[in-house]
Amino acid sequence: MEHQTTTSARALGAALKPRQLTMMGLGSAIGAGLFIGSGAGIQAAGPAVLISYLVAGTLIILVMWALGEMAAANPDSGAFSVYTAKAYGTVAGATVGWLWWIQLVVVIAAEALGAAGLLATIFPALPVWLMALVFIVVLTAVNLTSVKNFGEFEFWFALLKVAAIVGFLLVGFALLFGLVPGVQSPGLANFTGEGFAPSGFAGIATALFVVAFAFGGTEIVSVAAAETAEPTRSVKKAVRTVLWRILVFYIGAIFVIAAVVPVGSAGLKSPFAAVLDAAGMPGAATAITLVAVAALLSALNANLYGASRMAYSLAERGEAPRWLASVSSARVPVVAVLASVAFGIVTVGLELAFPEKVLPVLLNIVGSTCLLVWTSALLAQLALRLRADREGTQLPLRMPGFPWLTAVGLVILAAIFTVGLIGEDSRPQLLSTFALVVVLALGCWMNHRFGNVVGRTTSSNAERQSVLVD
Repeated sequence: MEHQTTTSARALGAALKPRQLTMMGLGSAIGAGLFIGSGAGIQAAGPAVLISYLVAGTLIILVMWALGEMAAANPDSGAFSVYTAKAYGTVAGATVGWLWWIQLVVVIAAEALGAAGLLATIFPALPVWLMALVFIVVLTAVNLTSVKNFGEFEFWFALLKVAAIVGFLLVGFALLFGLVPGVQSPGLANFTGEGFAPSGFAGIATALFVVAFAFGGTEIVSVAAAETAEPTRSVKKAVRTVLWRILVFYIGAIFVIAAVVPVGSAGLKSPFAAVLDAAGMPGAATAITLVAVAALLSALNANLYGASRMAYSLAERGEAPRWLASVSSARVPVVAVLASVAFGIVTVGLELAFPEKVLPVLLNIVGSTCLLVWTSALLAQLALRLRADREGTQLPLRMPGFPWLTAVGLVILAAIFTVGLIGEDSRPQLLSTFALVVVLALGCWMNHRFGNVVGRTTSSNAERQSVLVD
């Protein structure tokens, strides 16, 4: 795991600031999965869902440490794809890269439609398709101008979400401590007796599979590290400050919801709004809906960025058509951005033409992709760290408790996969994702076996011959 600055970092520039990277890491983990989907976990496990969140939170901390260690030593826009290639070969690395890219471009469409659908509940006169298209066009423009603009947009998106969580926690704990005038505290009755874990261990395990996806997106920090002015220092700060904040915000919010909203309550469909309604706050549902829209747009913005950088990295390494490695005078991979968003626009059109038929199928295929990406990150860190220690390489950031904590992360992932394969609802999703991996691996192997079908370009050639798109 050599300590170096990659061609990707030099070609794309270094305009992201440490504060933007830190907030990106924090904001990427605080999305619609928390604001809207947290009720599903509570419904499955009751207040004992806190255990599921603690386990999933521990996993993402370990993954972030592993990615941080590799990104600090070798910042690259291909991130875990590059690290997997260094550890296990080019085919493995390309497969992981393409898997993540496909996940992001599908999710871009889902986020655009989701944000538009939520906003339509407040402004029903606005067509969903038009709002989705506007969201995509605006955020594509943000990504095309410069990485500095992207970073600033994402910074304020994340700040809004963090402010909403802090405000929610203040209101929630005031409610629990009986400090809200005219409203009786619900106390901790939901946590006592059999109500804490009404479905027992099975419920906690089921919820673990559900809540693990809430942390998806944090891996984008390792991609963005390549475009920061001081990647080593920025990654260190992001890893060390983001992790405990994620746990505080997640565990704090889930604790408040579980204490206030009983299992089986219709309020779990919009848990944040249910808590604010219980506190007697007018307009709670509208406020949370707007925050959820912002969360989805933030995720869309970040995912478009991540998808374009992964496409650029794959092209730079000869694993994708080389025209995807073209960069503009602003040092933005314009073609990669447009290629990544094009699939999202097509998917939005198909979903609107065939409602609830196209998008659910695509999301089912890529639904568990993040679990495989996290697995590849931990396996790559295990191999590269052992290699670095064996060769006496000094690393700027070292994951503590190695190799035992890396092993703990892999054990947690194995448990999540096991629960998913046992569950009748989750099994098809996992099997579909595994099938996609096989197809991608076969395609990547054929690319190498039969003369690199998509065309290969070396790092030095990419640096010298990057097309300037004005």
